[in-house]
Amino acid sequence: MQPATPTASADSNAAQVAGSVELSVVLPCLNERETVGICVQKAIAAIEDAKIRGEVVVADNGSTDGSIELAQSAGARVVHVSQRGYGNALRGGIQAAHGAFVLMADSDDSYDFGHIPRFVEQLRNGSDLVMGNRFLGGIRNGAMPVLHRYLGNPLLTAIGRLFFRSPSRDFHCGIRAFRRDSYDRMDIRSTGMEFASEMIVKATLQGLRVAEVPTTIISLANSIPVVLRSRRRIASFRNPLSPQ
Repeated sequence: MQPATPTASADSNAAQVAGSVELSVVLPCLNERETVGICVQKAIAAIEDAKIRGEVVVADNGSTDGSIELAQSAGARVVHVSQRGYGNALRGGIQAAHGAFVLMADSDDSYDFGHIPRFVEQLRNGSDLVMGNRFLGGIRNGAMPVLHRYLGNPLLTAIGRLFFRSPSRDFHCGIRAFRRDSYDRMDIRSTGMEFASEMIVKATLQGLRVAEVPTTIISLANSIPVVLRSRRRIASFRNPLSPQ
């Protein structure tokens, strides 16, 4: 007997699904029960309002607080990424994505998912990577630590523009979108928070078409102060033994 028939059928179904999806919104998640469901709902609403053929993928990195169930009940497809790290979570989510385009954003409700159409428009117009720019779009009060806003992000962006000739004016914006085939060309290897930096550097060095659109960073919808939350996310994605 030939066992290939069901496998071939499954592959065919997967190909049909992938071909019908234009955009995959990928959200890395590690114990974000207060906000992941909100993010999924907002992303789905933005996709539907803009009549984009899309999906929301939550790349879970080992949540134990009910985030997985909340994401699923909100309408996301959850993929489980066992290797810890922000970059690993994103790589796993992007690998599982069905869309020709991928938009990545944090699952802490810090970004405006209503801006999804402006990213998609740039990709449809031929851009390979579309960066959000929080300094053009607006930073709500309390949404970014003062040192990050006036020193850290501007300094790191200036370094990136100087040494890599990057066109981005917000080098570390967490919401960005890209063509899946362009992402594959970048061959990003980072497993941690440096994933985002490697992406913009490689896109620039490879001569890919990089655009940017205004976006807004808003106050977080959870109970943890923004400075503590920023530090804790970095620590938890890096260290599987860190407290959640």
